[in-house]
Amino acid sequence: AGKYGVGVAFEGDADRCLMVDELGHEIDGDKIMAVCGAYMKRNGRLTGNTIVATVMSNIGLHKYCAEHGLRLLCASVGDRNVLELMQKEGMRLGGEQSGHIIFSKHATTGDGILTSLKLMEVMLERKLPMSKLTEGLTIYPQVLENVRVKDKLAARQDADVQKAVEAVANKLGDTGRILVRESGTEPLLRVMVEAPEDDTCRACVEEVVAVIKAKGHAI
Repeated sequence: AGKYGVGVAFEGDADRCLMVDELGHEIDGDKIMAVCGAYMKRNGRLTGNTIVATVMSNIGLHKYCAEHGLRLLCASVGDRNVLELMQKEGMRLGGEQSGHIIFSKHATTGDGILTSLKLMEVMLERKLPMSKLTEGLTIYPQVLENVRVKDKLAARQDADVQKAVEAVANKLGDTGRILVRESGTEPLLRVMVEAPEDDTCRACVEEVVAVIKAKGHAI
């Protein structure tokens, strides 16, 4: 209604931010890293032309980076892990899908206000609306199911579970991906699938979850 160029939302302590473009489309952390990473590379400010994300970053970001000469390193989930890898590799840009972005030249933690200003800087410098800056970046549907289990490690390492995961990975090929990981704080196994269609994601997740349950790992 207000015909604004961009909208910004901060959570509690404003260390994260999410945005919407002028068309009302969501700009999550993966899109923020793609736009800022491409801009920083263009201006010679992106060390090693590398972005540090996490294993949960969308496959669309992986494809975008490959197509734009950007290298993508993936840390374990958590901003501490992102920062650790950034410092180890000497990288300047990293973050999470949730909008927790670190610009290491300016800060050693996520800062939502800084992130929003950095993104608007790209808009102003490029003289392009946000919808144009994110063109070419397709965020794939993602389905995540948490399965409460008796033993996280035993469930993940079960040979039949691993076969089911491998079968899904082979079925998806380079059109999607599957990730099975243990929760760091709860007795959960997290099964996540990304694919071009939501129905495919759900079917693949259920395929693996069914094996986890059939083998008696679920509580």
